[in-house]
Amino acid sequence: MEVKSVAKNVGVSPRKIRLIVDAVRGKKVGEALTILQFMPTPAADLVARAIKSAAANAENNYQMTAGELRIAEIFADAGHTLHRMRPLSRGRSGHILKRSSHITVVVAEEEGK
Repeated sequence: MEVKSVAKNVGVSPRKIRLIVDAVRGKKVGEALTILQFMPTPAADLVARAIKSAAANAENNYQMTAGELRIAEIFADAGHTLHRMRPLSRGRSGHILKRSSHITVVVAEEEGK
């Protein structure tokens, strides 16, 4: 059985999140959290929170054991974009796009060994 968790409107662009997400795809939950703990970027904490949420959903709602959970799917999609302006020379304005992401994590129990 698969259990899903979505962290919406995370204030980091999807391009930056995807670099982190690719590093933990397919790993066990405990191993993925250890990898994220030692990543130098602050966005790794946001991905770790989404993984912990999916693991907690699996444990509390579906009585799955935490040690056997594996990240079946994980991806980052684009969220809303805030459009801001910055003044430039000669009365012009420059556009600033403040992007956000939706992080989706799907965990599943490992098949029997």
